[in-house]
Amino acid sequence: MRHDLNNALQGTQNWISDLMWRLRWHDREQVYQALIATLHALRDCLDRDEAVYMGAQLPALLRGFYYEGWHPGQPAISRNRNSFLDRIHDGVHCDPAADPEEVARSVLGQFADRLSAAEMEEAKATTPRVLHDLWPV
Repeated sequence: MRHDLNNALQGTQNWISDLMWRLRWHDREQVYQALIATLHALRDCLDRDEAVYMGAQLPALLRGFYYEGWHPGQPAISRNRNSFLDRIHDGVHCDPAADPEEVARSVLGQFADRLSAAEMEEAKATTPRVLHDLWPV
């Protein structure tokens, strides 16, 4: 059990550290907020099965944050680019220094780096077409 908890903590810390590096930010709390805002925006623009697929790609602790507040019976929201990016912008408390598109690209890049090429294409295909250009090429 202790080993599982340490792995869950370490996996989440790795995602936060990686995002800090990608964004060149130094405030872990701000990076955490950006990560969670992006994961929630992503989750809420997907259909239930697609949201579950994306959640399964996350470390256990981060997966819990991803599902926090989710109502799987509700239809997908934020299926357009502007509302998706607005959700991220709101999640970082409208900080003018935080570019929601850069944050989205960085988080989706994290997914891409942790998935095989085939899994990455499947994950990209689950997202609305208007968000496809936010994924790495």
